[in-house]
Amino acid sequence: MGWSEWNRGVEIEPSLYAADFSRLGEQIAVLLDAGVRAFHFDIGDGHFVPPVTIGPIVLESIAEQIHDGGAVIDCHLMTETPEKHFEAIAKAGGDSVTVHYEACPDLAAVASVARASRLQFGVAFKPETEPQVAVPTAQSAGADLVLCMSIEPGYSGQEFMPAAFDRIAETRALLPEGTPVQVDGGIDDENIARVRGVGATLFVAGTSVFGTDDIAGAYRRLVEAAA
Repeated sequence: MGWSEWNRGVEIEPSLYAADFSRLGEQIAVLLDAGVRAFHFDIGDGHFVPPVTIGPIVLESIAEQIHDGGAVIDCHLMTETPEKHFEAIAKAGGDSVTVHYEACPDLAAVASVARASRLQFGVAFKPETEPQVAVPTAQSAGADLVLCMSIEPGYSGQEFMPAAFDRIAETRALLPEGTPVQVDGGIDDENIARVRGVGATLFVAGTSVFGTDDIAGAYRRLVEAAA
């Protein structure tokens, strides 16, 4: 299975980087009950992005719970040489890996390593990278999704960059219909409908879910707003 089956037309992916790690399992359970079927898992190495974030040890601790709840884990690698981590991610329970165009001189080779680990493969690009540069390379590498960043990668809680609307629309226009466009950064219930309107169907939501007192309600509001 892959994104063609996982994506139900619109998927809100809560970003676990923004979760309360003292209650991580509890919050995952609440969101599974609310209908979440894909969780976003950010991995930062302190080089490609300044923060060092969560990794395979945390992933392994939650993978069984998420899979038993009928959901998948979408891992976003904000790292240099991300392919070095694919085997560990697959063993820990990851289902999909997304790497950065800017970090991978040979995306096709990186994609081959992901396939060898039976992982779905996505390509992300930063706000300063033009879609017409990144997207054709991602497509030629066989990307299962393309992630158009609407913030600078690395830190949760940033505001959505308005210039991203045009970049998302251009990304959608450059891709075949079957390849979903994902957006990560500053997604909330006030902008998600417009973001969907320009072509995205996968929405990463961190602070707008975990920064509330009612994470299930926040997730449902995003689903309703996107619809």
